[in-house]
Amino acid sequence: MASNIFLAITITFMYAAPLILTALGGVVSERSGVINIGLEGMMVMGAFTGAAVGYYTANPWLGFLAAGLAGGALALLHAVASVTFKANQTISGVALNFIGQGLALFLCRLFFEGATMSKTVPNPMPKLFGFLGLPQVDGILAQLNVDMTFIIAVLLTVVIWFVMYRTKWGLRLRAVGEHPAAADTLGVNVYAVRYAAVFISGILAGFGGAAQSLAVVSLFTPTVISGQGFIAMAAVIFGKWTPHGAMLACLIFAFAQALVVLLGGGAVQISPQLLSMLPYVLTILVLVLFVGKAVSPKADGVPYEKGAR
Repeated sequence: MASNIFLAITITFMYAAPLILTALGGVVSERSGVINIGLEGMMVMGAFTGAAVGYYTANPWLGFLAAGLAGGALALLHAVASVTFKANQTISGVALNFIGQGLALFLCRLFFEGATMSKTVPNPMPKLFGFLGLPQVDGILAQLNVDMTFIIAVLLTVVIWFVMYRTKWGLRLRAVGEHPAAADTLGVNVYAVRYAAVFISGILAGFGGAAQSLAVVSLFTPTVISGQGFIAMAAVIFGKWTPHGAMLACLIFAFAQALVVLLGGGAVQISPQLLSMLPYVLTILVLVLFVGKAVSPKADGVPYEKGAR
């Protein structure tokens, strides 16, 4: 019984890392007033780039960093459309989801001999004990050997919380998301803050995709990112647009995925189709039952035009 509990916790942490990283990106972007529905497409680009660079360099850390840059590059397109040209942010984000998926498949065919699936990464992201140079252990202690991507996700949650609530730039970020005109009159460059926030959100979403392709499955496939970006967006809302709240929500959703794994291999036979629905059903239930009074930043989704009232 105890081993099953620890196994569930380990699986939860493994699946939570991509969600947490991506949700943090959503928090940063939306607190600046820019809705980023394109997180899913940025995750896909991050997943492909991480797997491709990780395969050709045999260095997962280079793949992880490259994935962040790929996600950031895609996010810049969203920033240009939604901040500079004041396009509808929802439509821009949806378009980026298609662009990210299509571009990743095109590049995969280009770099992997026409295949839509990459080759297996020779060196996946290390786990905690391996990163610290500790010997492998068996039993319950082995369940503490979590992926380094989860450790990175937790550390980034702390960093983003500190920056958002304890630094001048974080105050400007929140001010731009609540009342950009007032922030502008105080000398804050609204466009620069929003560009930076959207770019950071893309980097974090790219990290989330790489956490999936370099730590969870060790390769890229067309379905390696399958709804995680949208679950991360739900986590942003459930977490009430705070880094720590989004992280908690991601842990809940990841636990649902862990239950799918554990129940799928259990003695009681449950339909795989029903099990695969569990994380998404839980997402809907959480949003309906617990997020009725969540209030988004006042300027979220509203393009800012200098001089307009």
